[in-house]
Amino acid sequence: MIIARSPLRISLGGGGTDLPSYYREFGGFLIAAAIDKSVYVSVHPTFQEELVVRYSRIERVRRAIELRHPILREALNLLGITECNLEITSMADIPAGTGLGSSGSFGTALLKALYRYRRKMVTPGELAEKACHVEIDILKEPIGKQDPYVAAFGGINCYEFRPDDSVVVSSLEMSDSFLTAFRERVLVFSTGIVRPAPAVLKHQDVQTRKHSPEMLSNLHFMKQIGYASKAALEAGDLDEFGHLLHEHWERKRTRSHLVSNPRIDHWYDVARNNGAVGGKVIGAGGGGFLMFLADDLTRLRKALAREGLQELVFNFDFEGARILQ
Repeated sequence: MIIARSPLRISLGGGGTDLPSYYREFGGFLIAAAIDKSVYVSVHPTFQEELVVRYSRIERVRRAIELRHPILREALNLLGITECNLEITSMADIPAGTGLGSSGSFGTALLKALYRYRRKMVTPGELAEKACHVEIDILKEPIGKQDPYVAAFGGINCYEFRPDDSVVVSSLEMSDSFLTAFRERVLVFSTGIVRPAPAVLKHQDVQTRKHSPEMLSNLHFMKQIGYASKAALEAGDLDEFGHLLHEHWERKRTRSHLVSNPRIDHWYDVARNNGAVGGKVIGAGGGGFLMFLADDLTRLRKALAREGLQELVFNFDFEGARILQ
């Protein structure tokens, strides 16, 4: 049995500029961190003349082309895997639809396992590009390149998305002591709201392709927030990073009515009044997880606990997609 895992992620600045509709004309830039919550995929040859896949559903088919799960179907086709005596199972530490990049993590874990099944090597960059190719080029999903790249590389990195579709990955220059302080002050809470990211991102994608002045101005601003966040973190200025998170959220929530809602706005205000310097919804918006940079950890935790929000305890992941077995 082959078991692969890919980490989920939290975005730290510049999100939204990784969609092809934006970066292919203007170039994109963002910062994201992989965390120690993962998606797992196992691939196991069997003696049965059928292909069995297990995720939130169970499918049993004679040919990969008959699969209903689009990423599974296209990934098998991409690697030319036509044999049907396989069982593929996926599991995750956190459910899909919560803004932590589960689709990209699933794609990279699946492809990592399938490359090992084929006895082929694949670099993190190649793995990320293959996963992007499946979702963006083949399935035409209105999503960005961030999630597969963060899942493939791991770590806390800057991602520059160039108009020619190339991606430059560089790590943030932070000391070990600052990284520890950073981790301690970043708190993440579940809203309990599940939503599909493409529903939120489609509006952005359509407006960007139409050259909407409001959308382009918003995304240009987000990119500059990404660069400013990089400078603040590398200078060791956590309070400035927190203020940038707040600016990021205030501008992001004007991008679409789907990004926030009255409950999220209320929780954000509670957090800001109880020890959070700044924060935002992780991912496209509309639900999932709220992230805050706190200067009073105890006060913030107690305030959001009273609101019924559950904290996600996590650490950073520096290994990226890998084979466990």
